[in-house]
Amino acid sequence: MNFNHAKELLALCEEHRLSISDVMKIRELSGGEADGNIGPKGSASPSRIYEGSRIEQRMRRVWEIMKESAKRPIQAPLPSMGGLIGGEAKKLRDHQRRRRGICGALLNNGITYAMAVLESNASMGLIVAAPTAGASGVVPGLLLALQEEYSLPDEKIIDALFNAGAVGYLAMRNATVAGAVGGCQAETGVAAAMAASAAVELMGGSPKECLFAASTVLMNMLGLVCDPVGGLVEYPCQNRNAAGVANALIAAEMALAGISSLIPLDEMLEALCRVGAKIPSELRETGLGGCAATPSGRSACRMQGCPDA
Repeated sequence: MNFNHAKELLALCEEHRLSISDVMKIRELSGGEADGNIGPKGSASPSRIYEGSRIEQRMRRVWEIMKESAKRPIQAPLPSMGGLIGGEAKKLRDHQRRRRGICGALLNNGITYAMAVLESNASMGLIVAAPTAGASGVVPGLLLALQEEYSLPDEKIIDALFNAGAVGYLAMRNATVAGAVGGCQAETGVAAAMAASAAVELMGGSPKECLFAASTVLMNMLGLVCDPVGGLVEYPCQNRNAAGVANALIAAEMALAGISSLIPLDEMLEALCRVGAKIPSELRETGLGGCAATPSGRSACRMQGCPDA
């Protein structure tokens, strides 16, 4: 059940009539134990070998950490190490509670949780890199918002995390998830692609629709630079995680509506690589260009004593 490209993943899903999350579970379980339970045309039973396994326990722990990192800063705001962010998630929650939100509950919760995870990260709290620390809020932000909106059990969300993991694996194998290599399109962009694919499966979409959503996200975020103020993973990283949730939600909605992606995910990952290679070094996590080079960005750094002030 191994795969190296999206087209191979899709072929496995179609041949065995499995979801992306099921294929990823079997791949992670690995070895003859998993392979022996896979037969042609839908006879696979990943649940028989997955339930109670170490893989299940580890992913369950991942979800618990994600929930904690998304909720703790809302209850008790945390100042970041660099002093550039802190308290934004609580402000969003208070704004929503005053019924002034214009995004609706699902998106408002998603961006709130995404920003909270970045607050946890920047204050040296425990997070899950999904796929990186700088983009860690997108996947938990959207999945937690969907869970609350539709009263979904943890088991469904954990399945969705395996789906997200499959997309992240493809990006790491065929492109990059490092801002220093490919810009923020490789971090927040890939995180949003992971979240979009997971959301589609969670809401009943097909494997093909999941990959359509992932491809659409990368298309929408292609070329996004990585320009952290002061070289710190705080600002504008936190804001971009919120934007990543919105982008993922849009792409998922489009895919679920039957809107396909003209460009397959494999080709979008290739495009991401090519674009990333052309982004100048000043815009790839060095803190020397973009937002980091603005007068206000530099001023904020000096006031907070950032390393690159």
